[in-house]
Parts: sequence; structure tokens; C-alpha cells
Amino acid sequence: MSADEIRALMSAAHNERLTWNTPLCDEHAARLVAACAPAPGARLVDLGSGWGELLMRLVESAPGSTGDGVETDAEAVARGRALAEERGLGRCVRFHEVAAAEWPEKGYDLAVSIGASHAWPGGTSEALAALRAAVRPGGRVLFGDGFWEREPDERALAGLGAGPGDFVSLLTLIRQAEAAGLRPLQVTVADQREWDLFESEANIGRGERWALAHPDHPLHDGVVAAVDERRTGYYGGYRGTLGLAYLVLSA
Repeated sequence: MSADEIRALMSAAHNERLTWNTPLCDEHAARLVAACAPAPGARLVDLGSGWGELLMRLVESAPGSTGDGVETDAEAVARGRALAEERGLGRCVRFHEVAAAEWPEKGYDLAVSIGASHAWPGGTSEALAALRAAVRPGGRVLFGDGFWEREPDERALAGLGAGPGDFVSLLTLIRQAEAAGLRPLQVTVADQREWDLFESEANIGRGERWALAHPDHPLHDGVVAAVDERRTGYYGGYRGTLGLAYLVLSA
């Protein structure tokens, strides 16, 4: 039984029930797009874009704009390119299979990074500095990152496989953005319904549905065990403790 095979079966890129690979709903996403307010003809980049759903919605909101999706997951890149073609965005939304920390282009009107601060060796602070450097003076940044909603206990840390210092408070996260030369225009957080739906539809839901459909597959028991571990980690651990903040920032 291969752990890599199980992870591939449960991966987000293959999960068509997931619109977003983050706790987010359409109404919340629309508010983020409105707050970012890209102008017609704007240049956008999403560093750690996944399949680029938010990038495409931002481009769709600004006629004549273009977007670069930067992502190392080949399957997510393939899904993004297919979605862009389906939506008539193939010429204006381009995906690049490159590490976010290695993307060289600058001068964007808007830089986005959601849940991808781990792509930079220095984590959140380095990610914010890179996003600030990627936009022109007066440009905007949309940054999504985890934070502690409350002090984590041992069950929350075990469920995440995290340490107490892996995340900070929401106010500290805002202060990190300010230290990078970015001013908050809007700060929102994923609510509990967004989190519950995300966890239900992501690894837990995909793994559970796959196991039900493949009861005799050699990987069945391993997938069920992985689902049970994730479910215990969330509902018995980090639910209500780990938050996800979306910061719309001005450079």
C-alpha cells in the first residue's frame, strides 16, 4: 500500500467538487474580488495559484486584464489550463509550472497568494515581502494565510501536525503585512460553515466517496484510515482553532 497513491487519490486537483482549495464560498470570493478592484487592462499574478479559480474571477472582473498563475503542482496547472480554455480565458490567463518563490516578474497591479506562504523558505514574512515586491507602487495584494483563532491545545496541534509557533494571531498577521510595507484595506476570515464545507468536500469527502465506490480496491482500507485520521484531526482537534484570513492590502 503506497501513501503516495493514497494522497494522489485524495488530492485537491482531481476533486471536481472543490471550486476552491481553501475555505471560501462564492459570496465571500465576490467580496474579495470587489475589494481588490482590478482596473481594465490590469496585470495580475497568483503565486501558488492551484488551478486558478480566484485568478480567473479577478481577470473576468476587469476587461482586458491578464493573469499569470504560478504553481508547481502539474495536475493543478493542467486543470487550470483546461478551465481557462473552457471559459474563453486561454489567451489572457497563463499558467506556469514554476515555484512561487522563483517567479521573477514584477510591476503587477495585483498580486495574490492564498494559503501558499510555505512556498517561501521564510514563511509568512518572506511571502508578504515577495508580494510587495511583485506589485507596482499603489498596487494591491490579496494574501490568505492561517492564524490561531484561539490558543491551540495539544489535540489541535496533533490534528494539524503543527507547533504553537507555526501560526500567529490575526492581529500579529496584520502587523506582519504592515511591516512589509502593506496597508490593510479589508480583512475577513473564513467562517465556520466555509471551513466545515471545505473539510467535508476536500480530503475527507473525496476519500470517503472513493472508498464507497471501490470497496474491493487494494487501497480501500488505507484510504478509509486516511479519512478517519483527517476527520479526527479536524473535528477532534483544530476545528475552531485554526483560522484562515484574507487580507486585501495596498502597496
